[in-house]
Amino acid sequence: MDLKYGIGLLVILIIFIAVYTVSSGSNYERIEIAGSTSVQPLAEKLADKYMEEHPHVRVDVMGGGSGLGIRSVSQDIIAIGTSSKELKSSEKNGLIDYTIGKEGIVLAVNLNNPVNDLTKSQLKEIFAGNITNWKEVGGPDAKINLVIREDGSGTRKAFEDIVMNKTKVKSDAIVQTSTESIKLAVKQDPYAIGYISLAHMTPDVKALKIDGVSPTMETVKEGSYKLQRPFLFITKGEPKGAVKEFINWCLGPEGQEIVKEENIVPITS
Repeated sequence: MDLKYGIGLLVILIIFIAVYTVSSGSNYERIEIAGSTSVQPLAEKLADKYMEEHPHVRVDVMGGGSGLGIRSVSQDIIAIGTSSKELKSSEKNGLIDYTIGKEGIVLAVNLNNPVNDLTKSQLKEIFAGNITNWKEVGGPDAKINLVIREDGSGTRKAFEDIVMNKTKVKSDAIVQTSTESIKLAVKQDPYAIGYISLAHMTPDVKALKIDGVSPTMETVKEGSYKLQRPFLFITKGEPKGAVKEFINWCLGPEGQEIVKEENIVPITS
């Protein structure tokens, strides 16, 4: 286990043990969830609503990244891991994934950047370092500053799978460890470009069209916007008891309505 994941697992253990100690006198059924920072806000919304309706259940949600969620659930540290990338065959090992929604990946730039549309091919060339100046794609004469997520991020994995197709990202890209830090970097740098979740798009950054298609819930659902990925809940083996009931609720009408409210495409109409 590398140091980064080891520290992450330790943090999750400490926090969940602390929460468990505080509430140990209560008659809660407990569900611990951790993983993708993109899935985290949705998981928190689902958990809050579920606990309102099921006061005997406590659902605790943390982030940490998709990789950490997968490792934590595989090691029985948590009940549910969350991921915004498909499981690799090497990661499965008895894990079962449940798609709770689909989401687009947005290429975000500064509001003052005049570029509005890029092709998927241009994106690949930009992040590979073959296109390095905004003027090459209709923008100002300025260096393109790449902002990417850390290794293990589901957003990064999905972006590289869909766009890069095994081509390496330019080595001098700025690495950020959360969706919010990507947005902040883009807001502060008129020449930056980074990828974030559609659900986390805000008016203070601009979403680029890709191949002429804007990233919206509708274009993700119909499939015309190609940069999209799943939001997964992951269990080790078949879930039972409170965990099974919670997942079934999330996949049911009430849970899927919350998915839709969070600007994520539900798996059911």
